[in-house]
Amino acid sequence: MKTFTPKPADLTHDWYIIDASDVVLGRLSVAAANLLRGKNKPSFAPHADSGNYVIIINADKIALTGDKMDKELYSHSGRPGGLRRDSYAELLKNKPERIIMHAVKGMLPKNKLAKVQLTRLRVFAGEEHPYAGQQPQVFEIEQVSQQAK
Repeated sequence: MKTFTPKPADLTHDWYIIDASDVVLGRLSVAAANLLRGKNKPSFAPHADSGNYVIIINADKIALTGDKMDKELYSHSGRPGGLRRDSYAELLKNKPERIIMHAVKGMLPKNKLAKVQLTRLRVFAGEEHPYAGQQPQVFEIEQVSQQAK
């Protein structure tokens, strides 16, 4: 059996929009990473860039489960003293986009394609986005809330 390799003409990049209201962070990240990689297409090949564009809106209304509000997100600039620590509670108020970008980045493969695929992810805190001209398809996540209320 030969390995399937899609031709460049077979690679299309569709636009999808995901509403993150009350969606658990991990479920949202898995859905976004699969769309970015193009795993929903029959022409998927792990070595070819057949991914889609993903727009995530309402990032400030995402659901964080467990004790994530007490944890911190670390990043380092590479310079001496360049460690930056931000708590999830603080980021949810100020920069909720960063939480989602970090989670989706961790679910992409660790190769050169991941950087290209991550550039196709657009995250917005509110409902407004400038990509209405691309006519994105709505992507629904089945189980939206796992929190006990």
